[in-house]
Amino acid sequence: MKTLSAIEPNEIKATALSFLFVFTLMAAYYPLRNVRDAMASNWTDPEISWLWTLNFFISTAIVAIYGFAVTRVPFKKLVPSIYIFFSASFVLFFVATVGSERTVLVDKAYYVWISVFALLHLSVFWSFMADIYSKNQASRLFGLFAGAASLGAIFGPLMTATLGQSLGIGGLMLVSAVMLLIPIPIILVLDRLKTTELGNADHSLDTEQAKIGGNPLKGFVDFFTNPYLLGIGGFLILYTGIGTFVYFQQVDLLRAIEDEARRASIYGYRDAIVNTLTYVLAFFVTGRLVTKLGMPTALAIVPAVLIFGMAILAFTPVLLAAVTMHVALRAGNYGLTRPSREMLFTVVDREERFKAKPVIDIVVYRGGDVMMGWFYTLLSTGLGLGLAAIAAVGALVAALWAFVGIKLGQSFDRRDKPVDSPAPLADSEI
Repeated sequence: MKTLSAIEPNEIKATALSFLFVFTLMAAYYPLRNVRDAMASNWTDPEISWLWTLNFFISTAIVAIYGFAVTRVPFKKLVPSIYIFFSASFVLFFVATVGSERTVLVDKAYYVWISVFALLHLSVFWSFMADIYSKNQASRLFGLFAGAASLGAIFGPLMTATLGQSLGIGGLMLVSAVMLLIPIPIILVLDRLKTTELGNADHSLDTEQAKIGGNPLKGFVDFFTNPYLLGIGGFLILYTGIGTFVYFQQVDLLRAIEDEARRASIYGYRDAIVNTLTYVLAFFVTGRLVTKLGMPTALAIVPAVLIFGMAILAFTPVLLAAVTMHVALRAGNYGLTRPSREMLFTVVDREERFKAKPVIDIVVYRGGDVMMGWFYTLLSTGLGLGLAAIAAVGALVAALWAFVGIKLGQSFDRRDKPVDSPAPLADSEI
């Protein structure tokens, strides 16, 4: 209610359209993601690890191309072009899936492509919002848009769960492809409202970026030379490690279910629960918890829970336990750990925030996927460990994650810059 009361009369139309924009975007993404995860149970752990390796290189290249395009193409043309491009790509996948006999190559190409889309779809939205709204407007309205993203992330999985078996894999692709076209007229209207009702004719993302200046590669240098940033990167890699363990164990256990549509429905129900818990945690728990218990505790709570969760999974390696672990990890991460991790960047300088942060969020995250994916494959295929033994190793990784979180939180507390409360984030990774 506090956020809603902060909307000025001239901002109502733009706010409603932005809310619908990100809600639709997230609702369209989740069926695509659930289809991707359902396909994964058809492949071995080494095959998935190779796909993650390929995704790391393709994602890094796509981000570099996108950064090049941002500097040369007006946002009012670039943003709708990106969503049209992705929508068309999913129509092509629909044709390849339904119009002819499906091949493993098509499925694996889809798996990688969805992972690329997951990296960009929200990033493009928030960049566009930064160009539409002024700093003052953003401080009042962006929390509401983040809430819309969480609602879309609840609606999308429910749509998969209820329609997945009747529409099939191809039908879900086509529905999402059509939904990705809904933001196109919204983008055009918002671009007009920027200079009329919002009064931001002089506000430009390019102008804001120009103030940073300096070496465009300095983010990489800062990451490798700044212990604080290295700590954040290490914390993120350990998170991807636990996520990898939980993800692969779900995939392994779901191989017993041959129907892909049924797998997608299971993932849909799972993600709906995750994003509902995320919404509740982010809005009602995170801020109070960090204020009362401090950053070290906030960063260590979820890893500590996962230590016990992985131990339970070691004794009970069944699908229900693995799915419950995923819910605990994702809801805890996006409702508590991820917002707390975003706070860590409020005590670094602006150049580090804009240059080193993408290195951590994209390159380090995807690199962690690759490294931990192959580590899991080594344990399962190379050493022949069963799910129970791998879960025990996962408990040790969670313990190290908790230790790094405590140390990182203590380092944060020693810095004296003010902290701004971050907006909640929807579960759009992996």
